[in-house]
Amino acid sequence: MKPEMKTALLEKRFGMGKRLKVRSKKVEMENEKLQNSSRITELKVQNIKSISQTAINKIKEKETQLLDELNHITQTHAGQLRSGVKLDEIEMQMYRQHCEFIDQALVSDCEMDLYDAYQAWEFGAVEFGDVRDTDTADTRRIDDVRFTPDTDNVQHILDDLQLGEIDVTYQDQGTSPVRVDVIDGRMVGNEVEPDFSGVTVLVVDGIQTVVVTDFNNKCVKSFYTRNNLTCHSKLPLDASPCGVTQLKENQVMVAVPDSSQIVTVEVTPDLVLLSTITTSKWYGSLAVLSPSSLAAGTYHCVDILDMAGHVLRSVTTLYNETLFTHPYYMCVNNKGNILVSDWGKQAVTCLTSEGDVLWRYAPTGDRALRPYGISTTGTGSILLVDRNTYKVIQLTESGEYVRDVLISKDVCDISCDKYGFLFVCTITKVEKYVSVL
Repeated sequence: MKPEMKTALLEKRFGMGKRLKVRSKKVEMENEKLQNSSRITELKVQNIKSISQTAINKIKEKETQLLDELNHITQTHAGQLRSGVKLDEIEMQMYRQHCEFIDQALVSDCEMDLYDAYQAWEFGAVEFGDVRDTDTADTRRIDDVRFTPDTDNVQHILDDLQLGEIDVTYQDQGTSPVRVDVIDGRMVGNEVEPDFSGVTVLVVDGIQTVVVTDFNNKCVKSFYTRNNLTCHSKLPLDASPCGVTQLKENQVMVAVPDSSQIVTVEVTPDLVLLSTITTSKWYGSLAVLSPSSLAAGTYHCVDILDMAGHVLRSVTTLYNETLFTHPYYMCVNNKGNILVSDWGKQAVTCLTSEGDVLWRYAPTGDRALRPYGISTTGTGSILLVDRNTYKVIQLTESGEYVRDVLISKDVCDISCDKYGFLFVCTITKVEKYVSVL
């Protein structure tokens, strides 16, 4: 009983320690957001004030234009009125002079004086009338100046005036995963730069262990932390490995296509080669179905194998149409069905453990895929790597799109463990996230 209790407590302690690390990371990120909040808010305040001032300046410009127009018109009107008054005064003076001239002629009662006064009045009146008529013809005289405020229209414009919009996003459809660690895949003695092909995660004696296949360096690597120290292990192989899948709590199986082999490796968490089987075909991807069978992907085909590598059934077509071209990533969901990611067919296909097709996810157009790594969460959601966008996307159990989860450069494979951690495998490293699914 004691060893079982110790194992259970170690696993419990491991899970609690990891959750503590995640919570600590979340608190750190939230504190950073809090510190940035006031600066971000002040920036938004300045933006609002700026657009408001722009509107005020435009209104002031309109005001200035209207006042200038009114001033010009009123000045013109006043000038016309002054000109008219001046003409009237001149006319009055002429009338006075004529009256005096006529009065003098009448008093003298001389025929010559009367004739001169008559002639002077007649020609003077005509010339004055010609001047007034010419002035009126050249300039339209303003009769009155009025201002009618367009109150209703201005009010309507102000009511409809939009200075901007404030958008708020909520977390009702899930938040982005929080990255809590990055594992560098380079080791001392590497011949070339790593090229990771696949990843899976085990918990061995309470130690979370990341196992990856390194295609360039022809080896399998494990990464783990023991006594607060970062450790790693490397198992060299004769050829380059690709897909990796968990067989037991402390064992994995690795596809080695160039040698048409499947190797079984014990994880202690260091790596120990247990066995090697040679298959009739080369396989790039693996997924364990049961203690006695597994699925394997090869060119144009997904095979159901026994543990000796013998083909029990081959799945190649559906209704005489080719199902697969490059089924190089796969996993098994919590219902025992096989999820096959095929970048050649740009599709994900769900098969029963016997190889019957249940559904396919193959979007077209802007959402067309180049699918790579695939995994499932504890809640049954499907996580899929799309190399067209380097995104990890979420699908439902029945293969319906939910959302984009995260973006990671050079991502190729993905794995979820039972504690809710998400491991994203890129060419040279593994990024660890706390899952929110």
